[in-house]
Order: sequence, then C-alpha cells, then structure tokens
Amino acid sequence: MTSNTLTTVCFVLPTYNEEAHIGQTIDAIFANQNKCDGYSFMVLVVDDNSSDNTQAIVNQRASQYPSVSMITGNKVGLGDAYKRGFSYALDKFNPDYIFQMDSDGQHDPDLIPQFLSQVEQGYSLVIGSRFVDGGATPEFSFRRQLISKVGNLLVRYVGGVRHIRDCTSGYRCIASSYLKRCNLGFLATKGYSFQSSLICELALRGAKVKEIPIVFVKRKGGDSKLSWSDQWEFLLNIPKLGFHSHGDFVRYSIVGFSGVFINLGGYWVLTRHLGVSAEVAPLLSIEASLISNFLLNHTWTFKKRGIQTQLAVRFLRFHLVAGIAGIANYGLFLVGYKVFMLNDLVANLLGIISAALINYLINSNWTWRKS
Repeated sequence: MTSNTLTTVCFVLPTYNEEAHIGQTIDAIFANQNKCDGYSFMVLVVDDNSSDNTQAIVNQRASQYPSVSMITGNKVGLGDAYKRGFSYALDKFNPDYIFQMDSDGQHDPDLIPQFLSQVEQGYSLVIGSRFVDGGATPEFSFRRQLISKVGNLLVRYVGGVRHIRDCTSGYRCIASSYLKRCNLGFLATKGYSFQSSLICELALRGAKVKEIPIVFVKRKGGDSKLSWSDQWEFLLNIPKLGFHSHGDFVRYSIVGFSGVFINLGGYWVLTRHLGVSAEVAPLLSIEASLISNFLLNHTWTFKKRGIQTQLAVRFLRFHLVAGIAGIANYGLFLVGYKVFMLNDLVANLLGIISAALINYLINSNWTWRKS
C-alpha cells in the first residue's frame, strides 16, 4: 500500500442498546488506523432504534471523527441490519473492503491490522475464526460449544464450504467487489442465519478465504441478540444453503425423472424381450438408471463447475449417495407409516421427496462440489 492511494475500509457495526461499549469500540477502530498505513477507515453504525444512549454516543463520536455515520431502523434482526448497512455503505461510500464487527467488546479491534495484512496477500474474505489453531471460546458453556460446533458442521457440509472452519463468526473483512456480486435477497434476513448464508454466498462467488484465530470473550455490554427464534431460523435455513443454484436443482430433477423412465423401460425390455427374471431385472434396470443419471449430471447439470475429482471417484460417490438416499427413503416411510400412522402412499411420497432432497444436497456439495 502507498500513501498516495488510500484503500478505504468501512466498518459496519449493528447495534441495539450498546451504550456500554459502542464508544470504546469506535475509538479502538480509529486507534488502529494509525497502525495501518495506506488505509482510510470509516464507521457505519446500523442502530435498531436503541432505547438507551447508544445513538447519543454515536453522534458524539461522529462530531469527533468525521468518518463516523449512523443509520437507524426498526429492530428486525441482525441479518436485516447487515443488509441495510451493506447496501448503504456500498451505495454511499463505495469502500474497497467492509468489516463485519460486533460493538459489545467480543471482537478485539487490535486484530484489525492482522486482517488487513491477509488482504494484502490476496485474500478477499478474512474470517476471525474461533475454531482454527489459536482460536478459542473460553467462556462458552458446554451447551453453547455443542450448538456452535454442530451448527458449523452442518453449514460446512450442506453449504459446500468444508474448507471453512468457522462459518458463523461475526468478525470478518470482505472485499466489496465480492459483496456486490452476492444476491442479498436470497440470504436469510433475520437472526444469525445471515452469517452462515453470507459465507456460503461469498464462497460460491469465488472469494478467496483465509481464517485467522480469535479468542471470543464474554460480552462487555449491550443486549444479547441470540434468541430461540434465531436458533430455530438457523436450523430451518440449513437446507436452503445447499440450493446455491435453482438452475442446477431443476436440471438435476429433470435428470432424476429421466432415470425413472430408464429404470421402468429397462425393466420392461429385460423381462419382456430378453427373458431376464423379475428378481434380477430390477438390479440391472436400477444400475442402468444410475449410470444414465450420473452421465447426464456430469455432462449437463454440473457441467460448468470446475471439478477436479476423478470421474471414477465421482461415480462411486454417486452410487454411495444413492444408497444413503434409498435408506433414508425407506426409513422415513417406515416412520410415517408405522409410527405416525400415515397412509402408505403419503408416507412413501414423503420418503421419496426427502430422499430426493438429500440426494441432491449431498451430490451437489460433495460428488460435484465446485473446486
């Protein structure tokens, strides 16, 4: 970086009743600008109409630091606040990078130079990670540790971001060029599910990711934003993470339907014209449909993905996933039919739909995972 061309960085800080620490957070951000030659910092506070003195403190800091601004709105959720903040920052300031950061003292501003040093090495998404070597959550209860680890595991594998260890961290530096490519309308608008949705969207857009360790400490002030409704929304949002492309899913479904016809047609030819027994014919017709589905998905559904895995490995994975989906289909059928006493056709339909979704999600994010 040179002093002649300043790289602009906007810190988007969502707040709700953060009077205990918002002032110190802003002060600490600008204190770190002195350690980052070639950068110009600005702070955008997105306040959800706090009932305490948060807005008064921000206004005081705005008189002290000309590059501090604030927008306000109704308290809808963290995701909504970030979406409003991102849109405003990109439209009004057009910064080179945007920081996501909490205002309650849990994110250490003294790490800002480390984030920017990774940016200078070519990374477009730098995450303050609690789950890489050196990261920690020393004050998490066992329950909170379990929820966080399981939640991240689900996001990583369903969302196709296995290379990212901490998908829910709220401390991030993002290249604006990649943020502009994101379809923010597709992301969850309430609660913490926004964090995981954004990670998957940025990775889909090709952002180069680097994680640096952080120690996530206890809140120093403000109201906790994590509610039971946030946790429920997070779980409901998990399946959505796998559907990065509606076009891929439509093509995958068309291929699946073609496999049904090949299965039935193959069975008819084998039993009616080739004299194969009814016990053996289904095994051959099922395999024929699997081979057909695999080849069509390879040459059509996921053709545009840059996939480096060997064809034979993908073929074996596709068969394994088909087995998993088949077991899920049968298991859900039994639960619906035997436990919930559903009509057998209804129970079977629920099993088929669930298995089809499982099949797509795993194959899309594992068998044909984008390199």
